[in-house]
Amino acid sequence: MKLSVINTGFFKLDGGAMFGVVPKSIWQKTNPADEQNLCTWAMRCLLVEVDKQLMLIDNGIGDKQDSKFFSHYHLSGSDSLVSSIRQAGYDTNEITDMFLTHLHFDHCGGGVRRKETGFEMVFHHARYWTNDEHWRWATEPNPREAASFLRDNILPMEESGHLHRLQKGQTPLAGVEIFYASGHTDKMMVPMIRYKEHTICFMADLLPSVGHIPLPYVMGYDTRPLLTLEEKKSFLHEAADRGYVLFFEHDPVNECCTVKHTEKGVRLDRTFPLREIL
Repeated sequence: MKLSVINTGFFKLDGGAMFGVVPKSIWQKTNPADEQNLCTWAMRCLLVEVDKQLMLIDNGIGDKQDSKFFSHYHLSGSDSLVSSIRQAGYDTNEITDMFLTHLHFDHCGGGVRRKETGFEMVFHHARYWTNDEHWRWATEPNPREAASFLRDNILPMEESGHLHRLQKGQTPLAGVEIFYASGHTDKMMVPMIRYKEHTICFMADLLPSVGHIPLPYVMGYDTRPLLTLEEKKSFLHEAADRGYVLFFEHDPVNECCTVKHTEKGVRLDRTFPLREIL
């Protein structure tokens, strides 16, 4: 197995929305905000090669929306999805599996691009993986979450024939298990990758950053925040017990961390780049 970090750039989101009921005086210590109360977040993906399969986990925000849409998110950074894949030594045509943790625009927008006659898949030869429950949630969205599910990101996957749905217990790649979480959005998938002696967990929006480790630090975006509390508690206790490596999609600074049990609950152990364990 070979792992490669794929950086697709940074964007900004409201700090209050990202930390929910936690006061700014506390969360700004780990995630400082600008004058508009916006914090910078990464859109970090992961490429996993096993035998003849090459699976990309999430693909960033893409570039097909209009300037008004992107003006809300202040994109920055020199990295892009395609250039990062090439820097890792691959081509987009080599991707065999596109694993989508969930279908919010900052996680799946890079998998579909606009052309003059409509849309096409960025990864022509890949199977795009979701699951039945989340697909229904995304294509029949509730009013609170509808703005996060963009039809141009989602429907072309099915219309092109690239969309595949994982069943419970099924995995697209050897050495990968899936933890399903429904607090953020229904049936988000957190892939857990067995690599050498490590279990590397791609945290998606179950744990956006190191600053979100304490249990009450739940995003205002989550549709079921009390369920997120229970899912985080269960997952973090297991991560501390078993020494999981937590890989962050959104932390602007830290790629990975481990956690440990303390008198105050599960807390940060240490942070490090993924290359440290490769």
